[in-house]
Amino acid sequence: MGLRVHRAISWIGRAEACGEDDDARFIFLWIAFNAAYADEREFQAIAPGERAAFADFFGRLVALDGDRRIYKAVWQRFSGPVRLLLENRYVFNPFWQHHNGIDGFDDWEDQFKSSARSFTQAFQAGDTARVLSFVFDRLYVLRNQLVHGGATWNSGVNRAQVRDGAAILGFLMPTFIDLMMDNPGKDWGKPFYPVVP
Repeated sequence: MGLRVHRAISWIGRAEACGEDDDARFIFLWIAFNAAYADEREFQAIAPGERAAFADFFGRLVALDGDRRIYKAVWQRFSGPVRLLLENRYVFNPFWQHHNGIDGFDDWEDQFKSSARSFTQAFQAGDTARVLSFVFDRLYVLRNQLVHGGATWNSGVNRAQVRDGAAILGFLMPTFIDLMMDNPGKDWGKPFYPVVP
C-alpha cells in the first residue's frame, strides 16, 4: 500500500500545482486515481475489466468509510457538479458511439434517460458505491477525450465538464487516499508497476 499511496499523493501534488489549467489538473488527478486502484489483476489472462475494478475499489472504500467522508463529498459538496456531469451527453459513451456511426447505438437517448433514472435511484437510496460508478463512467469518457487527443487544450468548448471533473477528482482523490492510509492492513492489491532495482 505504501508505494500505491506514495504515487497517488505525488500526482495529487502535481495536480494542485496546475493552478487554473483544469485540463492538466484533471489528467494528473486521473493518474492519481489509477495509482490508487489499479493492481496486478490487470495482467491476468482474464481481467475483470476496468469497470469491475472501479466497482470493487469503490465498494472497499465505502465499506471502510465509517465517517461517511465520501458520502458527504458526493451528496453535500458536489451534488451540483455531479448532477451536471450526469446530465451532460458529451461525457456519455453511447452518445459518441452513435455519432461515430457504430451500430447498436441509435437508441443512445433512451440509454441516456435510463442511466439518469438509475443514477437518481442510486442517489436517493444513498448507494455511494453505485453513484461513484456512474460518476466515474462519465469521468472515464472525459479522460478518454483528453488523453486520446479528442479535445483541444484549454478550449472554450465543453469547459464545464473538465472543470467539474477536476473539482470532483480534486476532492475525492485525497479522501480516497486518506481512507487507504487509515486502513494500511487492508489488501489494496499489488501496484501496477512495482519498483524493480
